[in-house]
Amino acid sequence: MTAAPVFDNAFLLSLGTALGLGLLVGAVRERRRPEPAVVAGLRTHALAALSGAVSLWLGPVVFAVVVALSGVLAAMSYRHSQGQDPGLTGEVALVLTTLLGGLAVPLPALAGALGVVVAALLYAKAPLHRLTRDLLSERELQDGLVLLASALVVLPLVPDRTLGPYDVFNPATLWKLVVLVMAISALGHVALRATGNRWGLAVAGFFAGYVSSTAAVAGFGQRVRETPALLSSAVGAAMLANFASLTLFVPILLAVAPGLLIQVWPELAAAGAVMAVGGLLGLHRGEDGAVPSPTAQTRMFRFSHALTFAAVITAVLFASAALNDWLGPRGAMVAATLAALAEVHAAVATVGNLFRSGVFDPEQARWGLVGLLAASWVAKSVVAWSSGGRAYGLRVLLGLGLAVLAAAIVVAVF
Repeated sequence: MTAAPVFDNAFLLSLGTALGLGLLVGAVRERRRPEPAVVAGLRTHALAALSGAVSLWLGPVVFAVVVALSGVLAAMSYRHSQGQDPGLTGEVALVLTTLLGGLAVPLPALAGALGVVVAALLYAKAPLHRLTRDLLSERELQDGLVLLASALVVLPLVPDRTLGPYDVFNPATLWKLVVLVMAISALGHVALRATGNRWGLAVAGFFAGYVSSTAAVAGFGQRVRETPALLSSAVGAAMLANFASLTLFVPILLAVAPGLLIQVWPELAAAGAVMAVGGLLGLHRGEDGAVPSPTAQTRMFRFSHALTFAAVITAVLFASAALNDWLGPRGAMVAATLAALAEVHAAVATVGNLFRSGVFDPEQARWGLVGLLAASWVAKSVVAWSSGGRAYGLRVLLGLGLAVLAAAIVVAVF
């Protein structure tokens, strides 16, 4: 026998939540679609939410009947107003308000939060339509779908266990890094599209660092050769690119070896502070308009770059594990350092994996990361000198060298 419903303070809270979300959704709906075009306004949504709460309090069967009745009324309203408003937003909102009213009985906080979300979506009709029709291009939509599919469809299906020799290849961990590269590149694209050239080389440099800081150093060096007056701005942009690249150490270590991040954050912070200061010293607000803004047809990210990144990491992991098996930890560190000359993030993942597997103790891992920063510093200084000339190369050499020195001092002292 079903227990009789209890009228208590909890149910009063549920009724209040249902009434509040109904009034909120109804008010927004009435403001956005004034009479006579509005399907359901303030009073209708408030009554629908209260009906959902009361009917669920009375029993699941009563609630199902009320929800079905609200659907029938919404369908009749749609048929009546089809000539004025061919959309279904008002009808769907009415049924959803009834469901949220019922949800307010067991979970009033969740129902209230979802009510705010529904109201915000209804209110933001014009901006959302402008985003999808005018601002968002077909190419950007395609890239966004690829990113979402990679994160929400592929990632849960990838096996989360080590495979192959040496137990270093984890498909789930590597795919997380692929998604990470794509997501950060997409974020940079959106930020540049939103700000344009206002912050000039600084913004471009920072977000380019998430894709490839080495390529960013080379690109800004070429710009210095074309426009020598941009020397300070280009050096600052190169430093910000390396700062952005350094921040990627955090999610990579969180994915591979969270315990190591706790050990190495002081030296990462010291190196990052030097890079950030160097970038700010060369800050230029883009009055020259030398940096073209990304357009709607610019790719948000390159899937091939993310896959290449994962392939390099996999190769370095196997090479380091093999050298560790043959020559011990020193051999693994040599492999990681050589890899850092071309791809420092792959080398960081290798050090994290060696720390997690117990090959490196905390001190070895900390000095190992400093060695990776030093190897990357050498490689990027050579790139800067060859691409931008002596003045640009010396400044990049000095800035990145100071960052490596700061990290080494922190390890030595603490």
